[in-house]
Amino acid sequence: MSDRSGQLLPAVSPPPKRVDPPQREAMDIVLACARLLFVNGQTTEHTIAGATRLAQAFGYRATVFVHWGELTLRIEDDAGAFIDMIEAAPLGVDMNKVAATTNLIDAVCEGRASAAAMRPGIETIACLPPVSLWRFTLLAGAGAAALGVIFGATHFLSLILIALSAGAGALLRRGLTLASRNPFAPPFCAALLAGVVGAIVVRLDLSSTLRLIAVCPCMVLVPGPHLLNGMLDLARARIALGGARIGFASLIILMICAGLLVGLALGGTSLPVSGASRAVPLGYDIIAAGVAVAAYGAFFSMPWRMLPIPILVGMLAHASRWAMLAIAGASAEAGAFAACLIVGTIMTPIADRLRLPFAAVAFASVVSLIPGVFLFRMAGGLVDLMSLGPDAPPHLLAAALTDGATAFLIIIAMGFGLIIPKLCIQYFVAAFVKPKSPRLRKDAA
Repeated sequence: MSDRSGQLLPAVSPPPKRVDPPQREAMDIVLACARLLFVNGQTTEHTIAGATRLAQAFGYRATVFVHWGELTLRIEDDAGAFIDMIEAAPLGVDMNKVAATTNLIDAVCEGRASAAAMRPGIETIACLPPVSLWRFTLLAGAGAAALGVIFGATHFLSLILIALSAGAGALLRRGLTLASRNPFAPPFCAALLAGVVGAIVVRLDLSSTLRLIAVCPCMVLVPGPHLLNGMLDLARARIALGGARIGFASLIILMICAGLLVGLALGGTSLPVSGASRAVPLGYDIIAAGVAVAAYGAFFSMPWRMLPIPILVGMLAHASRWAMLAIAGASAEAGAFAACLIVGTIMTPIADRLRLPFAAVAFASVVSLIPGVFLFRMAGGLVDLMSLGPDAPPHLLAAALTDGATAFLIIIAMGFGLIIPKLCIQYFVAAFVKPKSPRLRKDAA
């Protein structure tokens, strides 16, 4: 459009259609529920499905657009379409909030609750506290010590030191989380503390060449659910969101590596690029895997009553991996893929049944397979290459690249093992199982 002088004028958009109170209230409720699911670790697919079901229960057709940092909702009926958005960054994982939100949505869709009861319910869920400090601290120490057993820590004193270091790191993380909204500060500082403790132990000649006292407290910091949710989004062609999730998880891993290496450097030591792992008896291996699963359940605010299922599944997965490696002679990547294939097949229907985020409960079940030690060794090897320069031994680069490639392949194998059965089961359910239609409650909105 132009004026009489021929100059172009900016296009004037029509004024937005006024949203009447019923539509406004429905949009606020649906957006609030979708936000609770999204920011607490629910998969993108289930977040969209939950919001769509709730809008249908209010008598609207809904479309949800999910981006990193925001959710956009479009609802429509015979009167027209209305659009709104809300800030939402998926930085955390809280199974308790996801389960409570999903149960609230189910109650409305099944006619057991009205829209008027949703607002106080949403506010209550949003204010749910994380797990208690004592549970968080004790299980962080127990989980790190369990990973120490899995990776070959044999001395009782080493396990005690690992647990104390991880417990102190958990206290530090909880304090920093309350004091700052920066998601990278808690893992960096906890890894820094673990590195300093590990350096002191090395100076006292109480640590093996594996440096497990420094490494194991850092392994409980790896953001597995964000990696898994990112892979799920990429598998469904949500490239921007999947890339953002994986980028966020990668930055956290980078902060963990940096904190660990800086802490070790402050004590005048470093992380060896390679070290021979020790064989662990099957019984110890399985029990330690169960303890590690319980620890991650605490990190993700999983209710006590739901813990036995992922613990048993995690122990089964680790036993299958042990059998693949010790009996079948498979590679670490093949063992991780087989174990995760079992977990993905079992946990997909269980996560739906328990109203839990799949990424969190599945990752908790396979946490003992995470190749964190290879990532940290690769980072240490690259730092050694930079510091030594031309004097670096020829094998150093090869060892660092081998550790990095091993970690990458194990992570990819785990991702495929968890995602393939989930996608197949969801496809089967969508194709052959007719979903329940929600009871319309537009008048209650």
